[in-house]
Amino acid sequence: MNRGWFISLDGIDGAGKTTQCQLLADWLRERGHLVVVCRDPGSTPVGDRIRELLLDSRSAMEPLCESYLYMASRAQLVQQIVQPALSRGETVVCDRFLLATVVYQGHAGGLAPEKLWDIGLFGTGGLLPDLTLVLDLEERICAERKQGPRDRMESKGDAFVQKVRRGFLTEARRDPARIRVIDASQPVEFVARAIREEVGRVLVQHPRT
Repeated sequence: MNRGWFISLDGIDGAGKTTQCQLLADWLRERGHLVVVCRDPGSTPVGDRIRELLLDSRSAMEPLCESYLYMASRAQLVQQIVQPALSRGETVVCDRFLLATVVYQGHAGGLAPEKLWDIGLFGTGGLLPDLTLVLDLEERICAERKQGPRDRMESKGDAFVQKVRRGFLTEARRDPARIRVIDASQPVEFVARAIREEVGRVLVQHPRT
């Protein structure tokens, strides 16, 4: 059986990742794909416990500690969910993946992005998404969209979020074949259409059959 597709969505909080992951999954299912939707960190019992710790606003944590916790959750996610699904020929749509650690703890947190790539690839067994779509939106608009109390990562301040956004754009310029930027300022359906166009392009250019 051919290996399935692996697609991730990323971007600063409030850009619409979760909604677009579900819309993309629905679109792929309509085209005959068996789809697994997951989130990083999380989606496993171990990952969910790590996620709670990472997002707990009462916890003070250094970027290096954050990085290793994200890596640990991701390693469990890959072994328990992502790799088995891909081996079955299914398509995986993931809300965040290794790029998020490179950007949040690297570009914004002060750690070396290239080191985080190396450590991260070791944790995933070399696995990266076939395509990562970064939903790009002004920090101010993302902040306005957020509802309820902020978690620990969301409470790091405007300057941190600006660094995060710049980090995503920097990594997209570094690897444009694998990381594509989507203008998330448009209505939901326009954003979904742009995502479908990017995913469709990759599916056509690199068929699994």
